[in-house]
Amino acid sequence: MVRRLAQAGNATMLLQSGVSVTTVSRRLGHASPNVTLAVYSHLLPGDDEAAALVGAQALAGVR
Repeated sequence: MVRRLAQAGNATMLLQSGVSVTTVSRRLGHASPNVTLAVYSHLLPGDDEAAALVGAQALAGVR
């Protein structure tokens, strides 16, 4: 149980720091990034807003 809590804490810190899901997945030993996303995607609520901003900037010709 302690190991899982430490693993979850590590995953949380890495994902919130911007480390890619693929890298975190590999470090956790998950079979695929899909497993990592299924477990930890709730930690990335700002990603949708960031994606929307990038899309809007691209449409507006801002780089």
